[in-house]
Amino acid sequence: MTPGIFIVVLAVAIAVLMLLIMKIKMHPVLALFLTTLGLGLALGNGVVGSVSLINSGFGGTLKGIGVTIILGSILAMGIQDSGAATSIANFFTRLFRGKCLELAPALTAFIVSIPVFGDITMVLTAPIASILSLRRKISMSSMAAFTGLGLFLTHGLVPPTPGILAIALLYGADLGLTIFWGTIISAIAFFGTWLLLRSWCAKEWIAPREDFVEGFEPAKSDAVEEIVIHEPNLPNAFLAFLPVLIPVVLITFASFAKVSMGEGSAVLGFFSSVGDRVIALLLGVVFTIVLGFIKADKVMAHHKRITGSDKESLKEIIFHNWVGRGLVVALLPLLITAMGGAMGATLKAAPVIKELGVLVTSSNILPILVPYLTAVILMTAVGSMTTAGLTAAAIILPMMDSLGLSPLAATLSIGAGTMMVNHLNNSGFWIMSQFFNLNTKQGIKYITVPCAVASVISIVALMILVSMGLI
Repeated sequence: MTPGIFIVVLAVAIAVLMLLIMKIKMHPVLALFLTTLGLGLALGNGVVGSVSLINSGFGGTLKGIGVTIILGSILAMGIQDSGAATSIANFFTRLFRGKCLELAPALTAFIVSIPVFGDITMVLTAPIASILSLRRKISMSSMAAFTGLGLFLTHGLVPPTPGILAIALLYGADLGLTIFWGTIISAIAFFGTWLLLRSWCAKEWIAPREDFVEGFEPAKSDAVEEIVIHEPNLPNAFLAFLPVLIPVVLITFASFAKVSMGEGSAVLGFFSSVGDRVIALLLGVVFTIVLGFIKADKVMAHHKRITGSDKESLKEIIFHNWVGRGLVVALLPLLITAMGGAMGATLKAAPVIKELGVLVTSSNILPILVPYLTAVILMTAVGSMTTAGLTAAAIILPMMDSLGLSPLAATLSIGAGTMMVNHLNNSGFWIMSQFFNLNTKQGIKYITVPCAVASVISIVALMILVSMGLI
């Protein structure tokens, strides 16, 4: 098979995937499976060979990210029930003295979305954004634009979010450095986009959803304590941040320890152990459980509000209900990510992809833009940041030697590409629109456009860092 025919086959596969998901309304997991099977047959692998590649890619990806997704989802249940997300938003409200209130839920989403899957972060932050919108009469266009921007950036660029985690593992990029530089680039893109679009987003008035602001009233003055969300038994800001920061700090610190400490050092061994992604997230979950016991009244009250039952004990809520809810939440991203890995394995096995790599690298395109543009095209077509990122990673992997990119640079380039063209075929687009009270046209204006601007800023920032030899 020639590179030209391979590109045609890949384009047809992407078109079929779009058709199955968008027109036939097939579940993404089944759509990915059928598309990958057809792709394997078209590439000449046969039925048995295609299924074998699917099993290998699915299992390999699941092995790398499965436990991480589950732990992150359990952690999210604890953050929700303990009121930690509200406390984080209150912290930023006080930090900015009640000004620029769209930044409070936005930066909360930016932080929480690092260990927690993006769709869950929307559920956690939408009520907070809606209440603050009511408090100071800030349009939900601003709240949606920047809250979505915050969560999509760290969802796409900062592990241990599943998609970028799986890409980093596939390329062998150092996780701690991926977190560190992914956070830096995400912050640059976030504040750059906020400065560029803040006034534009505020021009249109969109009211918050009534069910999210029921029982709340506009603030009577500009005093910060009139604006913050007052709920009984909220944890203080320090305790609220810890479940999220513990895994991120441990993973990042372990990477820097590898660079600065001698091989065989007992201290290095300790930090390497606690900085393992599963151990670090587990420690985050352990602290979340401790926080649940500290804020027992808050957890019990929240459980009763969402279930209408007060029969369960605190131990049952934390050790059974949180895990059960977390597993339900984790199932979809876990299966989609794993099936995306199956498609990646099928593409990676095609011998012609090495020839394609030679053609690409002999062109005038900057090497750092190749993974970026591949991810942009796939994100536009597929709609899932995770699927687009993993598929792009598989296409680019055989080209890595020819491109001359470091694993870290390629990983972050793909992550930046998955920010572009977040539109109608992305489930997150619709969840965001629903929770932030946007119609379809408003969703394109306040979700798609900010993400596209942030994508461009991200890749420019990455190119500068690469040119400086930092990545």
